[in-house]
Parts: sequence; structure tokens; C-alpha cells
Amino acid sequence: MIVKPHLYQTMCLSIPAKVISIEGDMATVSVEGTEVKASLQIVENVEVGDYILLHTGFAIQKLDSQEAEASLKVFDEFIELNRQLDEEEKITGNRIV
Repeated sequence: MIVKPHLYQTMCLSIPAKVISIEGDMATVSVEGTEVKASLQIVENVEVGDYILLHTGFAIQKLDSQEAEASLKVFDEFIELNRQLDEEEKITGNRIV
């Protein structure tokens, strides 16, 4: 029997995060209001207020603000879609996804 892992169990996702402070090679970044630490060791010229692409605790790329905000908007749309699907599942009693 072959067991396929669920997508969310194998998916690595990088997310846009806004730099709110920097101390040495570490930054405190905000992801939708949640603050986390990020290593800046592999990205140069990052300043407070910049957006970075955060992956497993590392900044892997600097993003322009328009690109970051567009990505965050898509994430918000997914969150809203998921909320709507959860509500529909509660109403119908049927699992949708």
C-alpha cells in the first residue's frame, strides 16, 4: 500500500515579511502582525522597512514592496477562501477539500 503525503505536510513555503529591526546579521520581521527572527546572512543591503522573502528562518531574497504586498494580498484571499469553505462544510456536513 502506497500512502501519499498530504500537500501541506511536504510543502515548503517562503513568505514575504517586512523588516522592523536589524541587529547584526539578524532581523526581526513581521508577517501579518506576527514577529519572528530572520537571518540576513545570505541577503545583502537589507534595511528596516524593506520586505524580504522568508524561508525557514532565513531571508532568501529582497522584495520590492509592490511585489510583497501583492503576494500578501493573495495569501489573504486564500485565508478568506479557506474560511468560506470551512463555513460551507459546517452547513452542509460534507467535506469539500
